[in-house]
Amino acid sequence: MFSIATLWIPFVILASLGQVARNAMQRELTTSIGMVGATHVRFLFGFPFSILFFVIVLLVGRESVSVPSPSFWLWLVLGTMTQILATGLMLAAMNERSFVVTTAYIKTEPILAAVFGFVFLADHLTLWKAVAIVVATAGVVLTAIRPGGEKSFGDLRPTLLGLAAAAGFALSAVGYRGAILNVPGVSFVTAATFTLVLGLMLQTLVLSVYLLLRDRKTLLALLRMWKPSMLAGFFGAAASQFWFLGFALTSVANVRTLALVEVLFAQAIAYYSMKQKISAREALGIVLIVVGVALLISVQ
Repeated sequence: MFSIATLWIPFVILASLGQVARNAMQRELTTSIGMVGATHVRFLFGFPFSILFFVIVLLVGRESVSVPSPSFWLWLVLGTMTQILATGLMLAAMNERSFVVTTAYIKTEPILAAVFGFVFLADHLTLWKAVAIVVATAGVVLTAIRPGGEKSFGDLRPTLLGLAAAAGFALSAVGYRGAILNVPGVSFVTAATFTLVLGLMLQTLVLSVYLLLRDRKTLLALLRMWKPSMLAGFFGAAASQFWFLGFALTSVANVRTLALVEVLFAQAIAYYSMKQKISAREALGIVLIVVGVALLISVQ
């Protein structure tokens, strides 16, 4: 059984599953509506689902939320704007490298998240947690190396895009956790869901205005593809809901390190849907990820 203190573990695993599905859908949409259009899918079509989640939470919890403080908005703006930038960079990297490789670049994020969380939020970071983060991240990098044949690492542009996306997602996680911690007087579920609704509202507004002024053709194309976009939006909102619940309960370093299981899910998809065999090197990387994650959970 999970206690409240350890609920972040299943939350993060569910979030990772949802994110793998959403990322794959966004990547497919990129070919039809471009990078910015595919980036907007998670916000425009995720926002209605976040409202639905919030209504359900309020009805079940019978709570009310007061007007947010200025500090809440500062953290929220940091989270939302860096996430928009990071998502765009991630999709750009996916256009130049494979899905698994791009995921590996982005999953260097836990190291940056640990540093940012410690500096900006005073999140607790012990030596063993740091070791767990490094071990798991090393496993991710190892699974993505493709020696000989098709080069996966070494090209400067996709490498910089992937690492910049990782830094953006790390800052975004810090911003969201900061915002959630600044919602007083309610349960962690309400605080997380409230932050999600306002975050997606800001992101939807910013990108909708941008496309309306700069690229109406993409916005219209996005609206015409509402059926596949709606599904991607649902998975995006569901994943974000569980991410935020995790951020409400523990440090960004813990959440983003456990989120490395996303690489295992991506490997599983590649293996079962594309019949791609797992090499000895990839197996070793998977072992390192599992060891790192197990160590992280054991030192809580």
